[in-house]
Amino acid sequence: MLDTDFFRRWLTLCAGSVEREAPRLTELDAAIGDADHGANLRRGFAAVTAALDRDAPGSPGAVLLLAGRQLIATVGGASGPLYGTLLRSAGKALGDAPEVTPAELAAALREGVTAVAGLGGARPGDKTMLDALEPAVVALAGAPEAFGRAAAAAAEGALATVPMRARKGRASYLGERSMGHQDPGATSSALLVAALAEAERTEGEAP
Repeated sequence: MLDTDFFRRWLTLCAGSVEREAPRLTELDAAIGDADHGANLRRGFAAVTAALDRDAPGSPGAVLLLAGRQLIATVGGASGPLYGTLLRSAGKALGDAPEVTPAELAAALREGVTAVAGLGGARPGDKTMLDALEPAVVALAGAPEAFGRAAAAAAEGALATVPMRARKGRASYLGERSMGHQDPGATSSALLVAALAEAERTEGEAP
């Protein structure tokens, strides 16, 4: 079972990963976007960890709802609403349960990814965060406890955006010039899924 501490540890690990990878995310975004993805997510996840320390949510769903609100409030551009929607939708799906199964988390993340697709109007293959998130939730649907497999699928999905032509977001304005660059949103999404696998590996440690 996955308890509140697991979800807090997951998001704390997300914040650490984003902090380390912020320069790379910004570099990727400089090629096909606004060059602010790393800085934006760094600010957003720092706000998430501060809010979790301050408010101490009492359930996995409440952790994700709080994190989603913080990302919407602090991350600029499209990333804040999209990441916020991902976590808020997943949090709502988990409800008030004090613990959830990996299968319930997998189903909740599917709800989140579906909500992101609805908000952004994107599909896999459009060179967006969905190209990492969709294969991750597919992997989890087949084996909900296999967070490591989901992380690998997300990383492969992010890498697969390199030859794609962007069809959504600011990168789509570049047309064929968007090809040859890894999508920064897919890359940061893969970091989030990798942190999920790391949270599982560090079970029992402090959030």
